[in-house]
Amino acid sequence: MTDGLAAVLWDMDGTLVDSEKLWDVALYECAEWLGGTLSTEQRLTLVGSNMDATAGFLLTVTGHEPTAAAVAETGAWIRDRTANLFADELPWRPGAREALTAVRRAGVPSALVTSTERSLTELALDTIGREFFDITVCGDEVDGLNKPHPEPYLRAARLLGADPARCVAVEDSPPGAASAAAAGCVVLVVPNDVSVEAGPRRVFRTSLTGVDADTLRALV
Repeated sequence: MTDGLAAVLWDMDGTLVDSEKLWDVALYECAEWLGGTLSTEQRLTLVGSNMDATAGFLLTVTGHEPTAAAVAETGAWIRDRTANLFADELPWRPGAREALTAVRRAGVPSALVTSTERSLTELALDTIGREFFDITVCGDEVDGLNKPHPEPYLRAARLLGADPARCVAVEDSPPGAASAAAAGCVVLVVPNDVSVEAGPRRVFRTSLTGVDADTLRALV
């Protein structure tokens, strides 16, 4: 491509769909299942986290040893509960669907890069639409190198054959923004539940309303 924008790499939870509210339900209920409670402050530290890290954290704050077996069992509980919640239509973030449509119409390659596991991502894609993405990279497909490690975004760029420096990543969380920036992408940050610090290669907007391919092209 001659305009400098090689691809757009989209986060999912909290960025395209407001699914963090559904994760709230599953995580608070899981803490109760474990015999404890999860505070609002503790919950916010889990935004953008992967399943194993989340399960381990819940075990710790509820007074359990985060053994491998306990992490697996807790992760399975969270996974099953979230699957039930994701089976219904997910609420869109403001402007997200229109932004996806505009980028697709412009012919710019797109990837979905999420910390959510493949099985749950497939349920979410029933709402979001698989047609918007050339590839998807999920949290259980990066060899344990989850966000904030750069591998999820580096992998997406490799699969698309794109230079990360010519990609724009769209994110809402500190781990996601850190992952994309470390991969060398320009990061369009649209905070949702938690604030994200300013930093190199980070550009901020309050929503995706009005975002199109030209908006993203201007960032590269």
